[in-house]
Amino acid sequence: MKNISHYLIVAAATLTMLTACSDGESYSDRLNSERNACNAYLAGHKVINEIPSDTVFITGEDAPFYRIESDGQVYMQVVRAGDRKNDRAKDGETIYFRFTRCNLENWYSTGVLEVNTSNEDDLSQEATYFNYKDFTLPVSSQWGYGIQLPLNYLGVECEVNLVIKSQFGFTSELSYVMPFLYHVRYFHSQI
Repeated sequence: MKNISHYLIVAAATLTMLTACSDGESYSDRLNSERNACNAYLAGHKVINEIPSDTVFITGEDAPFYRIESDGQVYMQVVRAGDRKNDRAKDGETIYFRFTRCNLENWYSTGVLEVNTSNEDDLSQEATYFNYKDFTLPVSSQWGYGIQLPLNYLGVECEVNLVIKSQFGFTSELSYVMPFLYHVRYFHSQI
């Protein structure tokens, strides 16, 4: 059911995207720009195109990016894995997260990795949250599918960097076809 909800959201957004491109730029052109920006960013890092069979990821600031979505829509660098064995997210559990994100197309065109959105360092802003694997709720689906993927492999108290292409990003932004680099920390309770 969760995948069906995700794909229905993506299908509806795709229809919107077909008419949302500006200056004569086609949807195909936007997808090519998105792919080029992501490939350029990932070219500066080691990339592993599969999930380790034992799901033990290399961690740290210099860890490789792992492709964690089969079509290459989401890549994950594990900064801190959390307790993978004893602290896994449960279906429907409310998970809080703090994040920073940077537009990779802006970086690709300017060479500057600039923060576009963040609630990570300002604790006066409420932490964002979702219900794990429950995309029927707007509070979960609004963030897109990609933001939840790391919890399929890591403990809740983990920290990751994610490259997320538009189809797996914020649902309100699907029509922009913009890839983002996220830095995300996940928690059981609001901080």
